[in-house]
Amino acid sequence: MTELAAACDDDSLVMWGAQGLRPGVRAWALGEAVAVTCADLNRRDRITVRGPAGQVRALVEHALAELGPSYRMVGSRALVEEVVAGWPRLRIAGSFEWMDTHRPPPPPAGRHAARAGGARAGWLPPARDGEVAALLACAAPSSWAVPGLTGIRRWAGVCHPAGAEGTEGTEGTTEGTEGGLVAVAADAWSSPQVGFVAGVATAVAWRGRGLGEAVCRFALGELVAAHGRAALMVDTDNHAAIAVYERLGLRGRPLAAASAEQP
Repeated sequence: MTELAAACDDDSLVMWGAQGLRPGVRAWALGEAVAVTCADLNRRDRITVRGPAGQVRALVEHALAELGPSYRMVGSRALVEEVVAGWPRLRIAGSFEWMDTHRPPPPPAGRHAARAGGARAGWLPPARDGEVAALLACAAPSSWAVPGLTGIRRWAGVCHPAGAEGTEGTEGTTEGTEGGLVAVAADAWSSPQVGFVAGVATAVAWRGRGLGEAVCRFALGELVAAHGRAALMVDTDNHAAIAVYERLGLRGRPLAAASAEQP
């Protein structure tokens, strides 16, 4: 990992894509370019890239020849678009934002603190996975993270403030809490060097109260402490979510994915 970090200038996206170079992960370098392949990462086979477009193209072509067309190239939007423009075999498969931070989120302030009403987030026991799945099915049916998927380590949650009052467990956990879940976020597909948050959702009836922000603040703080930095992906047009994440200290950059598979 030390060599990879040096080759990619410790880029958080590449270091996340490498997943600690677990078994099956491959990494290549050519000149100033780096490409890392990882199967079933955030529900896709991915080639995470960085570097000059011509060198990246050569690495991606080599990786696809060895591993097959199921792998999607992921990198900065400008880089991916440049590679695709000179290589008709690939097509743009999606655009989104990568947001990361190496600092714990700041505490809530002003109206944001008041909105959450003192809601406390914590890690949920596995016995509550069914409740998480039910909340996601209603509030975020297109969520990429759902209980039971490979790579999802645990879920953080905020419980119904009224129902949870006086029943909160120890600091950092909601075990023993009787209130229903109203907001969740997953520690999913984290690498040793980069914690990753996914599956963020708030029950429809409880939106606008800062509860999603509260669960993200908790999860991001925990992951920064454990991994040194934390990240997530968000749709480019989800301006409300991006504003929340920026308030939590994350900074973004535009990404794109490109695929060799036919639609």
